[in-house]
Amino acid sequence: MVIIPAQAAVRRPGMRWAMCVIGTGILAADQVTKNLVLTLDPASARVPASGWLTVHLIRNTGASGGIGAAYPLVITLVGVVIAAIAGTVALRTQGRAVGLCLAAVLAGAAGNLTDRIFRSPGLGRGAVVDWIHLAGSRASFNLADLAIQLGAVGAVIALLATRPVALA
Repeated sequence: MVIIPAQAAVRRPGMRWAMCVIGTGILAADQVTKNLVLTLDPASARVPASGWLTVHLIRNTGASGGIGAAYPLVITLVGVVIAAIAGTVALRTQGRAVGLCLAAVLAGAAGNLTDRIFRSPGLGRGAVVDWIHLAGSRASFNLADLAIQLGAVGAVIALLATRPVALA
């Protein structure tokens, strides 16, 4: 039996390009949609999109769902750690699907960190702009949160589905 030596999937030029496009696209879409919601009058920032989805502006200093809102600096540091781990693993992974999913996680973390760094009340304590609200849910979220959650789930599924390649 001959085992093919593993090479990080990200070393392939096409893979690097795909990861950059996914990451840039998610980060841009997240920031553009947040800025669009911020241009709405806050008093009228609840715009129904359908029976189960509404646009509702929330400034969240905590993690997803408002967890840890009293500790914005800790949440910012956790975001930096998540981004660092996602980026490191994405650069070392052998699976293309895992790399692409982690690019989404990294872009989502970067989107929320951008808010925490550049939005008021200040560096490391800024509030993330959450604007997507689903009926029956207490929490609001944004595209960055969605990218983090779906990317993480996708990466776990891709990791569980991967098997080492062996040639006989």
